Amino acid sequence: MLDQITPLILTYNEAPNLDRTLQKLTWAKQIVVIDSFSTDATLEILKAYPQVQLFQHQFVSFASQCNYGLSKIATEWVLSLDADYVLSEELIAEIKTLPENSQINGYFAPFKYCVFGKPLRGTLLPSRQVLYRREKATYQDDGHAHRVTVEGGSQQLSAWIYHDDRKPLSRWLWAQDRYMVIEVKKLLETPNEELSWGDRIRRQKILAPFAILFYCLILKAGILDGWIGWYYAFQRMLAELLLAIRLIEAEQKQEKAKNVRIDRSLVEYRK
Repeated sequence: MLDQITPLILTYNEAPNLDRTLQKLTWAKQIVVIDSFSTDATLEILKAYPQVQLFQHQFVSFASQCNYGLSKIATEWVLSLDADYVLSEELIAEIKTLPENSQINGYFAPFKYCVFGKPLRGTLLPSRQVLYRREKATYQDDGHAHRVTVEGGSQQLSAWIYHDDRKPLSRWLWAQDRYMVIEVKKLLETPNEELSWGDRIRRQKILAPFAILFYCLILKAGILDGWIGWYYAFQRMLAELLLAIRLIEAEQKQEKAKNVRIDRSLVEYRK
């Protein structure tokens, strides 16, 4: 089965993470990397792995990058990874035993979130469909994120992937603010009845930051992880606070634009 799989990775300035990810992919005959013109040591790290096929492509969205990556893969199966995903030995062994001739077209894998390289007891990350038949898959944007749609049946794998992002906090803050601008657009443009319950809570602005803190520390037992559990909970709370601030800002701009339109209409009416 491993011979039929090509890992697909998107990169942009992932030097703090990339080597650990690639070390767990030495079994792959080919690794396709779609890079958004990195300016750090990412390209140098990639050169150290002879099975890497590097393509640089202008970033428009995560979905467009992934779909472009699929066009560069020839094997039947694709293993879609972020540059901070590290396969566990248990997952590699499980994938190795999957039947080649099967009606299943995709597999979901669970995650263990790491802070400073240490796994947490719980995470907000749901299982993600990371392994699938190339010809059955298409990517679509979903807010700031992206998701893959795979035709046919899928199954859940039992072993996990480590999400181990060690980029500096300044980069995390930059990325989160960028993501939240996109999330605000999604929340404001999607009818309320089409939003998930989680997104409806986020749209209220006040509850979500405190709800996520409670969820991470208590329901996901992060408080038992010590300071790394608090760190993760504070990160997620801060992300929700950024979203709330961006929502307030966007709503105020909408209200101002609405008032300007009303004033113009009154002026035209009086004429």
